[in-house]
Amino acid sequence: MPPSAEPAPDGLLVVDKPQDWTSHDVVARSRRLCATRKVGHAGTLDPIATGVLVLGVGRATRLLTFLVGAEKDYTATVRVGQGTLTDDAEGEVTSAPGVADVDPAALQAAVAGLTGAIQQVPSAVSAIKVDGQRSYHRVRSGEDVQLPARPVTVPRFVVVASRPATAVDGTAVLDLDVEVTVSSGTYVRALARDLGAAVGSAAHLTALRRTRVGGFTLEHAHPLADLEARQGEPMPVLPLADAARAAFASRALAADEARALGYGQRIPSAAAGRTGPVAAFAPDGTLVALLDEERATARSLVTFAPASS
Repeated sequence: MPPSAEPAPDGLLVVDKPQDWTSHDVVARSRRLCATRKVGHAGTLDPIATGVLVLGVGRATRLLTFLVGAEKDYTATVRVGQGTLTDDAEGEVTSAPGVADVDPAALQAAVAGLTGAIQQVPSAVSAIKVDGQRSYHRVRSGEDVQLPARPVTVPRFVVVASRPATAVDGTAVLDLDVEVTVSSGTYVRALARDLGAAVGSAAHLTALRRTRVGGFTLEHAHPLADLEARQGEPMPVLPLADAARAAFASRALAADEARALGYGQRIPSAAAGRTGPVAAFAPDGTLVALLDEERATARSLVTFAPASS
């Protein structure tokens, strides 16, 4: 980065990730655009996927741990009739039973079975560690990896369109356009795989677009190409306090409460039993801390000291 570049302010930068880029690629490019090494992301997107990637810049990287757990929305295309090693279009085809059509009642039942609180077996080709090694490394070295199921929540799963198609190998398939809302840790690839199995076939993802992460949607996202065209100009970073207000419940502090939190002390909760982080603001609007208010006394999850001069 140019030595004269002014570092971007602390805050969140929401990027519309292009296809075939890794999340790490976007972070690396954004470090140059923001003229700072202190950039991270709130949840990986696979290279095949596009859409909302929330980046933390400067002190806002301390918000990312809490944004990773946010609910997410996706649009996707599920190809029924073929399964792949990776459960998406990047992997080799491992089964091709084909399907000309799916009974609407059977499809509706399959979708219903994958909605709500479910037990999901993650894709074997995932970043989950097995005995200290990433699952995808083990699979690609020839191991048969069986990951345990884990609880996830899918509040919304709808099929919005379907159309017959023919795969490049001549297999008759059915492409389903779907919209899903999922909890953190849910693999949309695995939803596609399990949907295929539930209708008596196989399936994988051919397209995936993330449209929301918590309170941030595509309306907030900037295409990476647009950001690169603005290189050398200030980046559209959402300031730290505004970012916290957009992402979390908020609480206005009295001056003595703000001072106490700054000294590492606890204060009474404003709404004991409230789940999720609470952004606490000083009377002047400065973000003081993220609080845990589940108990009668609030504790700081992270405290934001004044930026160094």
